[in-house]
Amino acid sequence: MQKFINKYRDQICGVLSGFDRLVFRGSLRRLNYGVWDPQLHAMVAHGMEQYLWQNRILFKDYQEHVKRVSERLKKESLQALDKRQVVFEPSPDVDKDDWARRFAAENQIHSGRVCVIGTMEPSPTFEHRRTHIIRRRRPCHVLYHYQIHPELGWMYARIQTWFPFNIQVGLNGREWLARQMDRHGLKYRQQGNCFVWIEDYEEAQKLMQQQLKTSWAEWLDGFARQLHPAHEQVFEQYPTDYYWTVFQSEWATDVVFGNADFLHRLMPLLVRHGTLSFRSADVMRYFGRKVNQSGTIPDQFGGKLETDLKRRQEGERVKYRMNGNSAKFYDKAYSECGNVLRAETTLNTVQDFRVYRPKEGGPEDDLQWRPLRKGIADLHRRTEISQKADERLLDALASVDDSRSVQELTAEIQKPAYWEGRRVRALRPWAEDQKLLAALNHGDFLIHGLRNRDLQALLYDTPAATPAERRRRSAAISRRLRMLRAHRLLQKVQRTHRYQVTAAGRVILIAVLTAARTSVHQLNQLPIAA
Repeated sequence: MQKFINKYRDQICGVLSGFDRLVFRGSLRRLNYGVWDPQLHAMVAHGMEQYLWQNRILFKDYQEHVKRVSERLKKESLQALDKRQVVFEPSPDVDKDDWARRFAAENQIHSGRVCVIGTMEPSPTFEHRRTHIIRRRRPCHVLYHYQIHPELGWMYARIQTWFPFNIQVGLNGREWLARQMDRHGLKYRQQGNCFVWIEDYEEAQKLMQQQLKTSWAEWLDGFARQLHPAHEQVFEQYPTDYYWTVFQSEWATDVVFGNADFLHRLMPLLVRHGTLSFRSADVMRYFGRKVNQSGTIPDQFGGKLETDLKRRQEGERVKYRMNGNSAKFYDKAYSECGNVLRAETTLNTVQDFRVYRPKEGGPEDDLQWRPLRKGIADLHRRTEISQKADERLLDALASVDDSRSVQELTAEIQKPAYWEGRRVRALRPWAEDQKLLAALNHGDFLIHGLRNRDLQALLYDTPAATPAERRRRSAAISRRLRMLRAHRLLQKVQRTHRYQVTAAGRVILIAVLTAARTSVHQLNQLPIAA
């Protein structure tokens, strides 16, 4: 991300990274435990059966029991509210959040509980079949509790009023930050769920980082007690607590520009660059996934990669999707105080990522890279992955809109240079050296750099057949590395045999390769200089 910031430093007022939308889900794992029964063609809910046995409730009385518990939950969950604060909305098309916000504005509610909206939604639950309790999905009555929390700001918590009482909690990190800045006396201007101006961006970022130190289980358990006050009594004979997972997380990096005209001019260039220059392999790299050295997608990857462009009221948005996760950038807001370009990573499915942790239930010192879990225990690692994705995306965009033309960028490298007193030939970026430049631009070299043998693997179609051939290839690549260093496209990493592409070299590589992939039709769409 630093490349992008350095490039537009004179135009940028500040940068802020942190949570946008966060959605948690709570489930009673002990109650939901089940085993597939091939005879019933259903999942037998052993957890629910154990609950009924412990409470000495016959399976045939299951329906009557859960009805009583459901009515008790609804009564106790709503007892502190006025009748006009409780509504039932049968239509799934109604925007419940918008309705609740309008209700709060009309009734001048600025803190505390706002309203509860009931509706019917398909939910996992149980039913009695033969001699078992099985799991099934059916429409259930759910309650959406909206409130203005003293610390978190606007949020909602939804509970399923029928067993197994699943809970969903949604909040916004920007709303939360606004409350933090109010307490610290930090001035700001908010537009929607972003800040177009902050008095001290560095201090605001520190407050944002404090959100990561939250005791999530403690907070979420507190919301669960508000939604189901009788939980302890209902499960007195069969104790079970909520297991909290992160259903969806949005991590946004806002780059605030001072000049609206500058951002208006920059966005079409970023959008064009983001849609024409990035390939499926680039999308994988944003999420930290490896690709083949040839730049192709590994054969074992069976997921889905997409890029799409959407025009919104504020401007245009380019989104890259991989297996249900996404990274996108768009112009979020324009105002007299500031103008926001947002890069945002949304994680819904996390099995593609890894976290350094012990095995669940295993020894604490057995640390290995294991699959990332949805549980709140791995939330901090999830934020690291999201921040890295934002940074990779912005760094990729940093190569666009350079003030010099491609001709100007490549003029020097097309002239002979000198390395340690020896003349080195000019590069031919549009001829035989284009394959070499494409190899240098490999995403796998961004972090760890490249070696002589790495370039051999990319520039030669087959492995060397003899030791003499290997030596010949190594010498040929060494000459090319010397040539690239002479033209200042590469620099050597000290005390290693690795090389890194220089910052200036990265700009040249992107310019040459993008121009090489641009069709005549696309070139005809560009304005012709006078």
